[in-house]
Amino acid sequence: MSEQSAVTVIGLGPMGRALARAFVDAGLRTTVWNRTPGRDGELVERGAIRAGSAEEAVAASDLTVVCVVNYDASDAILRRDAVAGALKGRTLVNLTADTPGRARDTAAWASDHGVRYLDGAIMTPVVTIGTPDAVFIHSGPKGLYQRHLPVLEALGGTHTHLGEDIGRAAAYDLAPLDVFWTAMAGYAHALALAKAEGITARELAPFAKGIGAILPPIFEELAEGVDGGNYSDGSNPITSAASSMAHVIQASERHGIDASVMRAAEGLARRVIGMGHGTDGFIRVTELLRPA
Repeated sequence: MSEQSAVTVIGLGPMGRALARAFVDAGLRTTVWNRTPGRDGELVERGAIRAGSAEEAVAASDLTVVCVVNYDASDAILRRDAVAGALKGRTLVNLTADTPGRARDTAAWASDHGVRYLDGAIMTPVVTIGTPDAVFIHSGPKGLYQRHLPVLEALGGTHTHLGEDIGRAAAYDLAPLDVFWTAMAGYAHALALAKAEGITARELAPFAKGIGAILPPIFEELAEGVDGGNYSDGSNPITSAASSMAHVIQASERHGIDASVMRAAEGLARRVIGMGHGTDGFIRVTELLRPA
């Protein structure tokens, strides 16, 4: 059996199990290992090979894919001498979510230990793995990526190489998560405010979806403006935005609802206005947030 038909998966949480399942279902010799025993039963029944240790697992394949909770967890597994020694001369693809800085640090460690390294991120939920809807992004040496792409494609969906900068995949992963969790915080706050006014979450949901639906074209338009340094917005200047934010704050605090997230956003808007940019749109805040 060739090295291109074998893979090891380290980490068998929900996402790791989905990755391993997709590899097994694609007919690849798949070795699995997890720090907490007992999560590999279904995979072994499907044909996966259970490794007795992390070093045994990485030694079983030229390619190891690791997917754990964060880089603290992956470091605790991979940076042990026995595991690092077994990885020497092999390829590690880290699909663990963390920061660009941690990805670069891991790449430096890998280089020092003779380990070929690619970083990556999974941009879609567990249920998409192995289907055309899965989205994977990768960064690092392009030749190494192309060498292992035939195996990685067993995970389904699309795979995109973002460049040689090893931290690029993590950056692409974090930025949309910033949008998502900020939006989720806003939605949670909106539901609390609505409930205080006697509106159920189900009653509000269609109107919240309407707000969400108008965002994609706005994102595209604002992206062009930010890249071109054009922040003007005659239809919705930041002075108007600050006023509507103040209304949300006042209504929330009247009901005793914590409005600290909106207060932070309003504070940024007021600072932009104070700098003389009141006719620009809210996205001018981008420049305020960046270091001088």
